[in-house]
Amino acid sequence: MQARVLLLLALWATAPSAWAASKVEKTKQNLEQLHERLEALKKELGSTEEKHNDAADELKQSEQAISEANRKLYELNRQHQERSKTLQNLQQQKADLESILQQQHKLLGEQLYQQYLNGQQGYLQILLQQQDPNDIARNLQYFSFISRARADLIAGMRKNLDKVAELNEETATELQQLAELKEAQEKERQELQAQKQERRKLLSKLSAQIKSQRGEIDKLKRDEKRLSELVKKLSRIVPKKAPPRKKDPDRPVARNEALPSSDISGNFAALKGKLNLPVRGDIINRFGDERKDTGVTWKGVFIKSSEGSEVKAVAPGTVVFADWLRGFGNLLIVDHGDDYMTLYANNQALLKKVGEEVKGGDTIASVGNSGGNEESGLYFELRYQSKPLDPLKWGTAR
Repeated sequence: MQARVLLLLALWATAPSAWAASKVEKTKQNLEQLHERLEALKKELGSTEEKHNDAADELKQSEQAISEANRKLYELNRQHQERSKTLQNLQQQKADLESILQQQHKLLGEQLYQQYLNGQQGYLQILLQQQDPNDIARNLQYFSFISRARADLIAGMRKNLDKVAELNEETATELQQLAELKEAQEKERQELQAQKQERRKLLSKLSAQIKSQRGEIDKLKRDEKRLSELVKKLSRIVPKKAPPRKKDPDRPVARNEALPSSDISGNFAALKGKLNLPVRGDIINRFGDERKDTGVTWKGVFIKSSEGSEVKAVAPGTVVFADWLRGFGNLLIVDHGDDYMTLYANNQALLKKVGEEVKGGDTIASVGNSGGNEESGLYFELRYQSKPLDPLKWGTAR
């Protein structure tokens, strides 16, 4: 009986870690499958796009390179900030230890000075002075306390000195890593400037052609259809988020256990009217308005904003598309579950990758005018079951 109880306890103890491991493995497999399906989808989109020449296509490689250089620079800046914080913590720890060492050094000096004034009182000397036995016992105990305190103080100083030496090594390592990060940042900045210069040359060369194509109704309709088809196919290939799991007080929860996606996303429909638009700026094109000279209506909103401004996720979700798309430039799509998706287009840089979880307010991109767009800003769409909704009925400008 006791053996069975021990076996059940062992199984109960290992269940959480096994469950968490299987959860991580399943998530990894889902992500790999999503990447495979996305690659197939991109090839399919590419084959259909070849039928129509678009001047903006020549910007694709340059704009993708600008996005990637910006993403790397963003990541390097984040690492640099983390390293700087670590360095500050190390320097603070070192300063605190040095203050303690000064106090310990002062205390030890006072003890040695008192010993010098009173002379070295050995055990034999105390006994030969023929003092009262009680005084002898008391003095011996007193001197043993002093000796022990001095030994502890010296040991503490040695320990703190070792710790200071260790902190010095860690500080040197952090400084080296910061220097390497700074060098990498400078390299990425140079690469970014080179790519921007290349794009400016291409844009100057193609500007007249892009401008004439921008007013073509058939082109705009093809662009919209391409985006709609992309969203429809994404909704089919993206794994459905499981409904929120009810909390079971009897089920053991593993340490560092990952929450399911539904727990991260929540109920998107409940956020209607509470969302902030993804970027600060002026709304110059609204949902349902007609485009100039074409009669084609806007399926989202265009928010005019400064180049490089931060684009924020409007709600928690998972990035399911992060790539260049004809007509929309550097495009990022976030799946919020329950058949809701948000689309962020014409970005200068995409700062998140497919499969990454984002929270509402996370920076996911930076404003640009990729895809041959005239003005710098963000084109934003909100879709439910692949159908566009008016974003302004869901949120307000930031």
